[in-house]
Amino acid sequence: MKKKKKSRPLRIFLGLFLLILSFSAIYIVYLDYQVIKKFEGQRWKLPSKIYSAPLVLSQGLDIEKSALITRLKRLNYHPVKRPVRKPGEYYLTEGNLEIHLRDFAYPDRLQQGIPVSLSFSSGKRIDRLVDLSLAEDLERIPIEPEVIGGFYEGTWEERTLIRLSEAPPILIDAIIAMEDRRFYEHRGIDPRGILRATWANLRAGGIVQGGSTLTQQLVKNFYLDSDRTLNRKVNEAIMALLLERHYKKEEILETYLNEIYLGQNGIMGIYGIGQGSWFYFGKPPSEMTIGESALLAGVIRSPNTLSPQKNLKKAIQRRNLVLERLFSEQKITLLQYVQARAETVSGRRVRERLNVAPYFVDEVRQRLAAAFPGDLLNSGGLRVFTALDVELQRIAEEKLRNGLQMLERQYPHLKRVEPERQLQGALVAIDPRTGEVRALVGGRDYGTTQFNRVTQARRQPGSLFKPFVYLAAFDQAANGKEPYTPLSQVEDAPITLQAGGRDWTPQNYDRTYLGPVTLRAALERSLNAATVRLSQEVGIEKIITTARGLGVTSPLKDLPSLALGTSEVSPLEMGVAYATLASQGIRHEPLFVSGVIDPANLRLDSSDSEGLPPSETISPQAAFLVTHLMEGVIESGTGQGVRKLGFDRPAAGKTGTTSDERDAWFAGYTPELVTIVWVGFDQNDPVELTGAQAALPIWTAFMKEALAATPPTEFTPPTGIVFKRVNENGKICRDGKEEAFIEGTEPTQSCEGGIFKWFEHLFF
Repeated sequence: MKKKKKSRPLRIFLGLFLLILSFSAIYIVYLDYQVIKKFEGQRWKLPSKIYSAPLVLSQGLDIEKSALITRLKRLNYHPVKRPVRKPGEYYLTEGNLEIHLRDFAYPDRLQQGIPVSLSFSSGKRIDRLVDLSLAEDLERIPIEPEVIGGFYEGTWEERTLIRLSEAPPILIDAIIAMEDRRFYEHRGIDPRGILRATWANLRAGGIVQGGSTLTQQLVKNFYLDSDRTLNRKVNEAIMALLLERHYKKEEILETYLNEIYLGQNGIMGIYGIGQGSWFYFGKPPSEMTIGESALLAGVIRSPNTLSPQKNLKKAIQRRNLVLERLFSEQKITLLQYVQARAETVSGRRVRERLNVAPYFVDEVRQRLAAAFPGDLLNSGGLRVFTALDVELQRIAEEKLRNGLQMLERQYPHLKRVEPERQLQGALVAIDPRTGEVRALVGGRDYGTTQFNRVTQARRQPGSLFKPFVYLAAFDQAANGKEPYTPLSQVEDAPITLQAGGRDWTPQNYDRTYLGPVTLRAALERSLNAATVRLSQEVGIEKIITTARGLGVTSPLKDLPSLALGTSEVSPLEMGVAYATLASQGIRHEPLFVSGVIDPANLRLDSSDSEGLPPSETISPQAAFLVTHLMEGVIESGTGQGVRKLGFDRPAAGKTGTTSDERDAWFAGYTPELVTIVWVGFDQNDPVELTGAQAALPIWTAFMKEALAATPPTEFTPPTGIVFKRVNENGKICRDGKEEAFIEGTEPTQSCEGGIFKWFEHLFF
């Protein structure tokens, strides 16, 4: 009986031991599965980066040397005092600028980073562009685009992944010397290191050394949370052993170099030495000096206190400690040690320009959401290339903000105390030759409201719609139907029509009427009554078809008031429509995204308007006539404020004011750029200003600066357009004004008879 009693506790003990052993084995198998699963799967959630359009350097390009250097600094190029040798350097002399460009992967090619030389004329124009590696002239070469934003999940962990071979050997030596001297000897945990750290901490009376191996640090950051619990420490040790069992030291070290946290840049966490070298020094790891490598290795222990941006003195002390360790371990010579200690450490932060165009980036996300699942967009490390011109975007934001503030100062009734009720505005600029959206500002302050008034707002365009009525008339003439010309007469007199079972009587803005007027005069002076009469002749259905061809997609009501812009549209739609006019009837879908590539540089289908062919939707002759009329709007009509404010290059434009003065617009273009400006209140409060008063000054300020470096060009007439000098009666006359006509619709009568009639008909 006594033996049985003694054996019973033993059996219980053995049973519990076996149970714990079994549980431990199962748990270790589970941890082993977790180690392998993540290490061999997608290791990191990489944010997707949004890029601007690149700046293309070319011979004859008008660009200020100072503006180019500013851009180089934003791209983290650094100046040197000798001819360039490495990527990321630039060298400035009195008349020349040398740049060593970096390699860059575009959606359609890998651009080789080469040294180039730019010769400037008066510091404002590139006279010559030379490939220094071949000593040959270049026609053009791009400078890599800028990061303007990104998509990420939770927190933005910014990484630039590198291979172990891309890390400077001295950096690896420095990290191992400071973080884990016996890295190549232990199997994941280092008892000797733990004892050494414990003894050092006891002697110092505080924590001065850590006992965790580099592998344990990787496990803690890569697999576990930061809780300081016994359970987490046990898991860390077990997983470190498992990791070393499955993978080579080189694989573990490479993952560590890409995982380690190195600081914070606003909302963006800096992870891995690939990104850390850019953040602290504005260069890739391969270009770091010994001193920079030592500083980066020293930051690892505590980025928030040892960063040169946080505490320059401590950062230098830590760097010097790393250098002493490297010298004592004979990793560097005495000369290298002395030179590295003498290196200057900057506390200036090298920043990436994020959220440069937040409304634009939001629209890019909307357009890509249909093509890519959210997890791929947020953590797939995609690189999204856009058409945005960062310089035009800067100008657009500045001019819209300043313009709205100026209006509030000039017209106190526009001032609102509550930020969400402030006077608002929107601006979109499009290249009519390609459809590329070059700048977009959806409101005066993204921080206050993220509502994008360029793409999401639906507002009445008012008189901005009128050119479509005249286009519909001219399109009939181009197709051999009604022979409308700029000199065709229309009655500017009161008119009453039935609209929705009620009488509707449109009035001119100043309540006066001019009687018979030419189509040119009617559009230049933005006469409501004359435009409505013309719309009745042409037909509302034809006008709707014309607007659709231009690119208007919003519902358009089949009512007489449509001619005066009573159907709501977005500023982007109006931008596309006016761009179609500027390109002589060739419609391009608005292009936001020019390409998307994955981390392997493989091109993906973005399903944006990228690659969609342009289409001729309107007669080029009819489109040109409307442009020619709108040139008159700026020269002598409702848009002549453009000239008074100093914009002197060829341009066409149209003011827009709704009948209740709730919306003020100006749309205008040159052959290179179409810009739409809207001003109003989100709550539909009356602005009580015309488009010429509220929107035109903003448009002019933007266009003057946006095109300052672009040589002015004329609108080129298409085939089938003829010019005649005509008098006020529409007869050919040598001292008349030049007018454009669709061939076959030009006047034949001369202001004089006999030989003069024959002569003028022949030559004028």
